[in-house]
Amino acid sequence: MRIRKIVVGLSAVIAVAGVAACSSGTSNSSASPQIAVAADTATSAPTQSTVDPTTTVAPTTTRPPVVTTKTVPTTTKAPVARTAAKVSSTPCSVAAKACVDLSARKAWLVDDGKIVYGPVSIMPGRVGWRTPVGTFHVEFKSAHYFSHEFQVPMPDAVFFYPGIAFHVGSLSVHSHGCVHLSQTSASKFFHTLSTGDEVQVVR
Repeated sequence: MRIRKIVVGLSAVIAVAGVAACSSGTSNSSASPQIAVAADTATSAPTQSTVDPTTTVAPTTTRPPVVTTKTVPTTTKAPVARTAAKVSSTPCSVAAKACVDLSARKAWLVDDGKIVYGPVSIMPGRVGWRTPVGTFHVEFKSAHYFSHEFQVPMPDAVFFYPGIAFHVGSLSVHSHGCVHLSQTSASKFFHTLSTGDEVQVVR
């Protein structure tokens, strides 16, 4: 009986020594890792993740620095279009070489935005034969033109539209679309205007 107690006692001592050896990591037995893991699990307090598993965290990206460029205002003004400026005392722009105001029944010759002749009296086209309104250019000139359509002479004719011209004509009777001028005015228009010169007609 006494021998049995001694054996049991020795077994207990050996068991305690084995547990102590596994815990310290000095044993080479295959059970050692399991005991160590069990000891760590038992002594470590459970930790709770603070990240919501349903939340996706966007990756952090590095943005390039924003470069701002200052625009220095220029003091150069855009050139004013010559056609925008008006010739003083006329309804036409500075681009015109001849200006006609049908409502006022007046006409001018212009050079570089300045009146060089006029205003002079005119007679425009009659109803059904209205003088066209717009910007045109001298097409050709004829000192002794004759209209076969109307069987009338058109001295000092300056054509600026098909069939329409400045020429000597009555200042009391409406034309068939042409611009009638006195003999003196027609001569001045004929000798001043050249092919390609701009003619502006307004109403």
